[in-house]
Amino acid sequence: MTQEYDLVILGGGTGGYVAAIRASQLGLKTAIVEKGKLGGTCLHKGCIPSKALLRSAEVYATAKNSETFGITVGEVTVNFTKVQERKEKIVEQLHKGVHHLMKQGKIDVYEGLGRILGPSIFSPMPGTISVEMNNGEENEMLLPKNVIVATGSRPRTLPGLEADGQYVMTSDEALVMEELPKSIIIVGGGVIGIEWASMLADFGTEVTVIEYADRIVPTEDKEVSREMQRAMKKKGVKIITSAKVLSETLKKGDGVSIGAEVKGETKEFFAEKLLVSVGRQANVEGIGLENTEIELEKGYLQTNEFFQTKESHIYAIGDVIGGLQLAHVASHEGIVAVEHIAGGNPDPIDYTLVSKCIYSSPEAASVGLTEDEAKEKGFEVKTGKFSFKAIGKALVYGESDGFVKIIADKATNDILGVHMIGPHVTDMISEAGLAKVLDATPWEVAHTIHPHPTLSEAIGEAALAVEGKAIHS
Repeated sequence: MTQEYDLVILGGGTGGYVAAIRASQLGLKTAIVEKGKLGGTCLHKGCIPSKALLRSAEVYATAKNSETFGITVGEVTVNFTKVQERKEKIVEQLHKGVHHLMKQGKIDVYEGLGRILGPSIFSPMPGTISVEMNNGEENEMLLPKNVIVATGSRPRTLPGLEADGQYVMTSDEALVMEELPKSIIIVGGGVIGIEWASMLADFGTEVTVIEYADRIVPTEDKEVSREMQRAMKKKGVKIITSAKVLSETLKKGDGVSIGAEVKGETKEFFAEKLLVSVGRQANVEGIGLENTEIELEKGYLQTNEFFQTKESHIYAIGDVIGGLQLAHVASHEGIVAVEHIAGGNPDPIDYTLVSKCIYSSPEAASVGLTEDEAKEKGFEVKTGKFSFKAIGKALVYGESDGFVKIIADKATNDILGVHMIGPHVTDMISEAGLAKVLDATPWEVAHTIHPHPTLSEAIGEAALAVEGKAIHS
């Protein structure tokens, strides 16, 4: 059986289903092919479930610390089964919501593995999609005018440290743990590794992070990395930097042990579990790329600024093209691709305007250039920094660690980057993102009247601090 479409999207994750909705709005007959569940990694194995667990860990840590708020409670314990049940309930509610959006947009969903076929009697160009249906029924043949590849990514592993589900895990396995480990080694101190370190430490797990770079969250501003390391150590997390894990030394049995070369010296580490958190790799296998002229580089599909591959009618978005592997980035890439398909004239994405978030405790968020990046690009910079310790709302919350830092160009006064670490900064970063989009100056941000008492006052004060005019420091 064959069906004709204006657009077929391979992958129903955040990038894929948002692209489908935009295509439906523009009047394109659209279908999604998804071999797993609609919502993809973000909804089922990433953003949402991990943040649900982080929230439970935050509540537990707050309850244990309730005496500081004048609240006396009995013994506080973790019922991890209920923690997981809450997570699953949230995921399922959002999953149903995505299905509703597909019905509302009259978007056809094929549950199966989609594969791009080469030129055939159906089409002189590659792009016909054969769907191997999950229910075992005969393959569906879809004839699209355009295709978007949005197959996402999966956790990367290291040779010798492949996940076994018992001793060695990636985030996929960790999300479905039935009980909390007493101790864990986390290989990788990037965003995902630090979120897990923060969460598990708050749950009471003994955590050791082993990071290859000379600092954790190495893509963030150095001052944010330094403050994050201080905060993690305050939780009791052991952090080992400039360390190369020696996977051949891995031993399993009564827990796990592994060696690492730390500044020329080999050290051995022991724990109940080991979590490998060393980035993600694109899902490019088995989708028929060999039947096309699409080019891969370092495992990622190559596209132009409108996300067209070398096959101009086949587009690719999200984690599968590398770059910023973030759900909100994939969504906007999908919108740009669809608007281009529909004959519009969308603006290419300026990735320096994308806000990035770390949902640890404390949270971190940033947009634009770090101070080092700005200097490397030849800017003469001026900076303003303001601590949450001088913000009344942060003291009320009981979370006053961290700061807001603004980096500006001395020549033009334009904001080059904003970096935050502290309470609820992932909810505050959008103000900085808007300032970047509007090419604002610190003066303009400072003269935006921030209500009192709020955490956002730190942004206004940091903007004043760029010129040495902060009021409360």
